[in-house]
Amino acid sequence: MTSPHTTPTTSERAARAAKKVRTRTPSADESRPQPAPGQQPLQWVTARIEPQLIRDIEAHAKKGGMTRSDAIRECLAAGMEAITERGGIPGSRAEELLQAIDGVRTAADILGPPAFGMLRLLAHWAVQTGGLKVNEDELLAEVRLVGADEWEQAVTDAEREMQERPPATEKEGRR
Repeated sequence: MTSPHTTPTTSERAARAAKKVRTRTPSADESRPQPAPGQQPLQWVTARIEPQLIRDIEAHAKKGGMTRSDAIRECLAAGMEAITERGGIPGSRAEELLQAIDGVRTAADILGPPAFGMLRLLAHWAVQTGGLKVNEDELLAEVRLVGADEWEQAVTDAEREMQERPPATEKEGRR
């Protein structure tokens, strides 16, 4: 062996180099998880996303017990399904649907109380005439039972008619 003040020989340098293990930092592509054999490899996508949307995705991931990447994939898949298979629902259409639902709710609020009040009054007057052999509560229960059966039949008939009708074209659907 040589002293510290002498120059090492070529063979000594080669021996030291062989002892040293060179480590290389893996590239970003090499450090990413690789797909299992037989699986389609996932593609990396870069996107700029608003902070609130990131918080929403992270909350969804936490709630579902999944990684943020899995949550993003799930959200994208659901969004693409809505766009392609269901035709998507644009914001203006969603507002239109909400307004229609509010209109139905308003109509039910207007029509419901008088309808039930009329049933109660008719049952009361029918019992007051003395021609019935049942009391007011029994008559009202019978009216409600028959009404529920009639309503169920009407809904079933309407659903059957809707299934038999050909689907409306986009122009027919928008009025």
